[in-house]
Amino acid sequence: SIAILLYLVQKFKTPDHWYPSDLQKRARVDEYLSWQHANIRAKGSKLFLTKVLLPLLTGQPLPPEKLEFATEELNVALKQFEEKFLQDKPFIAGSEISLADLVALVELMQPVCAGYNLFEERPKLMEWRRRVEEAVGKQLFQEAHEEIMNIKNL
Repeated sequence: SIAILLYLVQKFKTPDHWYPSDLQKRARVDEYLSWQHANIRAKGSKLFLTKVLLPLLTGQPLPPEKLEFATEELNVALKQFEEKFLQDKPFIAGSEISLADLVALVELMQPVCAGYNLFEERPKLMEWRRRVEEAVGKQLFQEAHEEIMNIKNL
């Protein structure tokens, strides 16, 4: 949860870029963390549930129109994310990675794990993902997503 992340950042005195002391940068991180619940998280999770979990639980694929609707909703949120939060910056809060970037990429990996490559047609988003993975460490990133990447093998 966001509350736990903020607690950990402050308790363990993490490097400033994760949750900047600069008030404008921090406000940008807070803005994204507040926005993402009803947008990236909600729409990405809905696509994941629609495409993977519900068919897994019911044994039946969902109607294509439901999947199409969930995909379109996510595409709207992705466009907003690129235009409002990424703009022309390397990361959400500026030139360094923050909690906002970490939370964003983790949420976006759900639809990717469901087989929807949302980065494919979005070069700005793909470059941002590369920068976030690089900042975290590719091996750690892959390790963190290993289980969910294999969800279809259940």
